Amino acid sequence: MAEWILGFMNSLGYPGIVLLMIAENLFPPLPSELILPAAGFAAAQGKLNLMGVVLAGALGSVLGTLPLYYLGRIVNEERLVVWADRYGRWLTLRGKDIRKADDWFDRHGPKAVLFGRMIPGIRSLLSLPAGMSEMPLPSFFIYSAIGSGLWATLLAGAGYLLGNNYEVVEQYVGPIGTGVVALLVVSSVVWIVWRRRQPQAG
Repeated sequence: MAEWILGFMNSLGYPGIVLLMIAENLFPPLPSELILPAAGFAAAQGKLNLMGVVLAGALGSVLGTLPLYYLGRIVNEERLVVWADRYGRWLTLRGKDIRKADDWFDRHGPKAVLFGRMIPGIRSLLSLPAGMSEMPLPSFFIYSAIGSGLWATLLAGAGYLLGNNYEVVEQYVGPIGTGVVALLVVSSVVWIVWRRRQPQAG
C-alpha cells in the first residue's frame, strides 16, 4: 500500500494528498499514519514542499470530516432519542442517555474535536456526535482544522526526518488506533453489562 500511496502522490501531487486524506476519513483502511509520512518522505526527496504537504494534509482531513458531520446533522439528537426509546433496550440505551451524551458534547465539544483529531481510531468518528449535537459548522471547522493541522505537521515532519524509514511511523502509531478502538469496545461492553445489572440491584 505504501508504494501505491507514493505513486498516487507522485502522479497528482498536492491534490493527491487532499484526495487521500478525504478518503482516509471515510475508508479507515487508508491510514493517515502512512499517507502523511509518505508525503513527508516525498518532500525530503525534493518532490514536494513540506509546508505544502502539511496544508494539503490538513485540508483533506478537514474536508473528509464533513460527510459524517452532515450525516450527524441529518440523524440529529431528537431522532436518535426516539430510536433509543423505541429500539435501544437491547443495548440498554435510553433516550435520556442520548440527551446526557449530547449535553456533555455541548460542554466539551470544541476540546473533543480539537484533541480527538489527533487520536487514531476516533479521528473521524467524532464528526458524528459533533453533527448530532448541532455544533456550529464554523466552530467545528476551526477546531478540526487546528487539530488536523497539528496531526499533519507531526506525521509529515516525522516522515521528512525519517526518510526511507517513514513506514516506521505507521508501525508505531497504527497500534495506538487499534488500542483506542479496542478500549472503546470494551468500555461499551462493560457499560451494557453494568446497565443490565442495575435494575436487579434496585
